[in-house]
Amino acid sequence: MASKENFVGLVHHRGSIKRKTRSGVKFTDKDPLCIVVSTVHRGIPSLQAASQHQRHPSDGNSNILHVAFALVEGENAESWTFFLSHLRQHVTPQPGLLVISDRYNGIKAALETPDGGWLPPSAYRAFCIRHVAANFALTFKGKDARRLLVNAAYAKTEVEFDYWFDILQSEDPAMCECANRIDYSLWTQHRDEGRRFGHMTTNISECVNSILKGVRNLPVPSLVKATYGRLVELFVRKGREAEAQMGTRQQFSQHLVKCIEANLKTARCFTVTLYDRDNFEFTVAETTPTGSFSLGSYRVSLASRTCDCGYFQALHFPCQHALACCAYSRVNWTTYVHSVYRISSVFSVYRMRFTPPIPEGLWPPYDGPTVIPDPDKRRAREGRPRSTRIRTNMDEVDPNRPKRCGLCRQPGHTRRSCPQLGGSSHTGGL
Repeated sequence: MASKENFVGLVHHRGSIKRKTRSGVKFTDKDPLCIVVSTVHRGIPSLQAASQHQRHPSDGNSNILHVAFALVEGENAESWTFFLSHLRQHVTPQPGLLVISDRYNGIKAALETPDGGWLPPSAYRAFCIRHVAANFALTFKGKDARRLLVNAAYAKTEVEFDYWFDILQSEDPAMCECANRIDYSLWTQHRDEGRRFGHMTTNISECVNSILKGVRNLPVPSLVKATYGRLVELFVRKGREAEAQMGTRQQFSQHLVKCIEANLKTARCFTVTLYDRDNFEFTVAETTPTGSFSLGSYRVSLASRTCDCGYFQALHFPCQHALACCAYSRVNWTTYVHSVYRISSVFSVYRMRFTPPIPEGLWPPYDGPTVIPDPDKRRAREGRPRSTRIRTNMDEVDPNRPKRCGLCRQPGHTRRSCPQLGGSSHTGGL
């Protein structure tokens, strides 16, 4: 089954996203791209590219761009090599990609193939920290120790990492020893050189399950048709939402605005000292609200977009110390926000057009090879096939997330009563 003919759907999709129209999506060397590898269902490996110009986590899907799906005989090294090699050749040929995945040996073997195009500097690999913690849970039963491991992985600086790792060392030395066997660049944020954009898990791809809910138990033709139709529906809906948010004159994603507002509140208590006026080099001293004593000092370079706290270079938008420097210099902080967070970038992505499928009665004659399934490989199962996946600890939802309009992302009303509803385009050409 894993043959060139099976990849026609991916090649066709590649032609769609690289179509040179004003509304087409085309990945270029300038687009930071984060590839997330996961399995949607047994026998259906799925890989999505979370293009960072879409990083706008306003719902469960985090607005990722679904690049390709593959239906294969099983999740093994051969299937992943087939899938990733064609993905590299036809969809994501640009260098500098980051691949976030679990530690599955089949994915590892596919990514380490010498001629596969997934080795540095063409591409880099990172592990999902939740999968790492889940694997550790099989051997180490202490929940507090696993929490400390996750905190260490999320640390933005080496100092912060050492702080959590030292506590973990005193809590569970065996877990520390096991964690040290994994290259730090694969699972820690302070060693990723800013390639993750804050993405530490594969949850952004696991959430694609909401799109495929109810189609898993369908025959292959119906499954492909349903998946294609639901992706079309997703793109049209997300395009309308982005257009509605632009209609309210929102410049950045709701996630970024929330982070900036929180950083601005704490930046008011800082003392800024300018060292280099031309290169915008500063030191920022954190002080108590009364200004009686300092809580720490950080070096900030607006020119190189770095800060000793690590947040500026890891997340690619101003941290609280950088915002204090912007206010001191009377510089607009929006200059230092990566373009991936702009609503206009999200809108341009979702303007992509899909081609309606040709009705079966109008199909052109097919003269290619005929694929006959091997009955010996049929899986003997009792009962009806599952239409939904089994929920695990990877499917946790934040219960404290504030409720916002599903269209314009503003609080105080719902999608049905949204004032932007009448102004949004309702055509399918987004």
